[in-house]
Amino acid sequence: MKITIVKDLTHFEGTILIPVFETNAKSLVPIEFHGVSVSSKVFYGKKDSSYSVDKYDCLHLFIGLGKSIDYKSVFTIFRRIITRNKEVLNMKVALVVPDALPADLAEAMFSGMLAGTYDLGHYKKQEQHPLLKPDFELSLLAKEDFVPIAERAFKIANAKLETYRLVDLPPNKVNPEYLAECAVKNGATFGFKVTVLDRDACSNLGLSAFLAVAQGSAREPQFVIMEYTPEKLGKETKHIGLVGKGITFDTGGLNIKTAGMLHMKSDMAGGAAVFGTMRLIADLQLNTKVTAIVPCCENSVDNTSFVPADVIGSYSGHSIEIIDTDAEGRLILADGLSYLIKNFKPDVIVDIATLTGSSVATFGYECGALFTNNEAVSKQLQRAGDSIGERVWPLPLWDAYKPDIESEIADVKNYSGKPVAGAISAAKFLEFFTGNHPAWAHMDVAGVAFGDDEFAKTKHGTAFGVHLLTKFIENL
Repeated sequence: MKITIVKDLTHFEGTILIPVFETNAKSLVPIEFHGVSVSSKVFYGKKDSSYSVDKYDCLHLFIGLGKSIDYKSVFTIFRRIITRNKEVLNMKVALVVPDALPADLAEAMFSGMLAGTYDLGHYKKQEQHPLLKPDFELSLLAKEDFVPIAERAFKIANAKLETYRLVDLPPNKVNPEYLAECAVKNGATFGFKVTVLDRDACSNLGLSAFLAVAQGSAREPQFVIMEYTPEKLGKETKHIGLVGKGITFDTGGLNIKTAGMLHMKSDMAGGAAVFGTMRLIADLQLNTKVTAIVPCCENSVDNTSFVPADVIGSYSGHSIEIIDTDAEGRLILADGLSYLIKNFKPDVIVDIATLTGSSVATFGYECGALFTNNEAVSKQLQRAGDSIGERVWPLPLWDAYKPDIESEIADVKNYSGKPVAGAISAAKFLEFFTGNHPAWAHMDVAGVAFGDDEFAKTKHGTAFGVHLLTKFIENL
């Protein structure tokens, strides 16, 4: 994509995108641009509305922003416009950038445009979106140079596009080895080290909880380790650790799911968010050291599957009583957290997972559940999420919930067996494997990583966490 700044559109021929703030349905003053006048009777800038006029060899597409805007609304509006107007976006498009538009909202606008090229029809024969073609030209009518902001926004959008794809592709395509290959490819392209441990290597290291989940599947488990080191690494450089749940399909194991299994290809959305984050922080060349781990496997049903009442080991050396084989995500995260802390010793740790239906019951589809033992980390994650519309909200880690994971036969059990406080007991289980690390946070994103919206008829990946984690790391 070629991006240029232009001062006028005198000789321009193509599609002009014109964002408009809301006026009034009864306004006597029409909206005017480029010699085109639009009466408020047909368009007055209402949020999510649009109006097109073909004049002067140009298609003028007026885009309603509403009365007030924020990052998420701007991103969504432009993603929608690009998605719904594919047929009129020819090889030349001009975007009118409103005067004095803040840099973050300009970023949302550009990022939304590129994200709007996404199409769920991965196995359909269809023409490539015009914006993705190499000779596509985007002209920015602006008083300032927005090209650097646009370039940053496109990096964010490209990381999200890859995350959408990883979550939405079918589980017979996106298996553990596919995710590992994706990590290796991104590492080579964007500049970070990738190490992949197979079943034998994991067994030799004692990643027993991870392997217990994987043992019912014929597919080879992959324990993916990614290490990004900035060019200027000093004593003050912070070291962040990330862990993502990479269950590429979750049947529930022998506690087989009785509903919702169709969507269990999305159970690796937390891991996908970590892959997208690593790509993005390396692409942006952030000055922070980041080590990320994504344990990737399937939770399948077979005569070799682990069973309820099993007692298994873990990398930390603690024994785990299995109460429910469908509480498998916390098992692989436990080994991921233990391995990260012992071998890399990061200053701050964040794990992200589609972990419990309980978090959905609490927050619906509006935000993720946040658990942390560090107030500063909690506030920083909330601020980062609020600024871009990927919200998280804290729930308690009180010791009053500790009995929910106490076992009589093992050091800890993987499920409380209670119909209440499921997200909290899962977080308490993970906390058990952090070794009292002083700055750990867990995000349960089951309700926000895979959902419904106006862009598709079916549920699909949202890439929740990619921008949030990147923003959090960038602002530390």
